[in-house]
Amino acid sequence: MRKRHYKIGGLLVIALFIFILLCDFIISSSAEGKTFSNSNEIAKNRVGLVLGTSKKLIGGLPNPYYTYRIQATIELFKAKKIDFVLVSGDNGTRYYNEPNTFKKDLVANGIPSEKIFLDFAGFRTLDSMVRAKEVFGLDNVTVISQEFHNQRAIYLAEKKGLKAIGYNAKSITGQQGLKVRLREYLARVKVFIDLLFNTQPKFFGERVEIK
Repeated sequence: MRKRHYKIGGLLVIALFIFILLCDFIISSSAEGKTFSNSNEIAKNRVGLVLGTSKKLIGGLPNPYYTYRIQATIELFKAKKIDFVLVSGDNGTRYYNEPNTFKKDLVANGIPSEKIFLDFAGFRTLDSMVRAKEVFGLDNVTVISQEFHNQRAIYLAEKKGLKAIGYNAKSITGQQGLKVRLREYLARVKVFIDLLFNTQPKFFGERVEIK
């Protein structure tokens, strides 16, 4: 009996592993040809949607994912491949405000304040993409984040009726990059669970016109 349980357990582990790889493959392949690392090669969209993250790591060091997303947004704006920036991130407490932090650094680097719009309820990538369409009225958007994140965002966007391409911020290598990539496998599984149960953003709110 014990051997049978071990066998069933082993088969379940294998099935789960295959499912994780399948989710990863579907999302990666669906975004093929839709993400770009050179501003000269990407098509213009009116709005660039930069996905939020914290400016600092837990230990207080600069977060390179944040730094590289700021750089990528500035590159795209200066190349005139976007006219406006929509910053979507977490504003969960009075002491933590991703959109405002992004805006301050973008303005400091030459993007006019009036060209930047803030989505304070982008708690998850799903929320950011749905709200870009339903709250900010976008039909097309350029997502700005690391490539693996852009791929997932594009997949979610298109499932929700938003046409998206991605501009890839510089990726992170080493131990930190590996940890994030491992978490990304689980995030991609969560995409299909959310789609299956038609998970909705935490908040919607009144429409905001970007102009």
